[in-house]
Amino acid sequence: MQPERDIKVTWQPISLYFKNEPDEGNPRFAWYERSHNLLRVMESIRAEEGNKAVQDFYWELGRKIHHDKNFMDFVLADVLNTIGVSSNYVSAYDNPDFDEEIRKRMARGIELAGEDIGTPIIAFDDPQGQRVGIFGPVITRVPEGNESVKLWDSVVTLTTTPGFWELKRTRTEKPEFGGRP
Repeated sequence: MQPERDIKVTWQPISLYFKNEPDEGNPRFAWYERSHNLLRVMESIRAEEGNKAVQDFYWELGRKIHHDKNFMDFVLADVLNTIGVSSNYVSAYDNPDFDEEIRKRMARGIELAGEDIGTPIIAFDDPQGQRVGIFGPVITRVPEGNESVKLWDSVVTLTTTPGFWELKRTRTEKPEFGGRP
């Protein structure tokens, strides 16, 4: 999608740990905490390595979590090694010094898309140069080739249409992540 529309992607965090504020009795508390701590590592990588390394980190996490079905047990140092950055970034995992940056970046997305959203949020400039954002699209499989371009163009059209707010339907299938990239 990036080359077909000359899109520059900047990955930003959204912490569902911060957004949902789960208590420790929540059955998904460990999941919220783990995902938040991975965002700390992401922000530490961004601070030293820049956006390309953040994208590499995000994609490698996607492989581990969605393709390998391993969210809680993978070795973070292995992920960092795979993307070619120092394993020293593991130290950010438990470091709350990155929380302010996560909150600041997250707030920008929520300001554009609204409080009653989740993830993903995408944002871009409309034809008038105004930054717009929207929650979604939420898809169960990635369209191939020209179909993905059509989907992107449709999202852009809807998002930049004055007065457009939401499309939604009940999910009737689980995500299909395809082969491990």
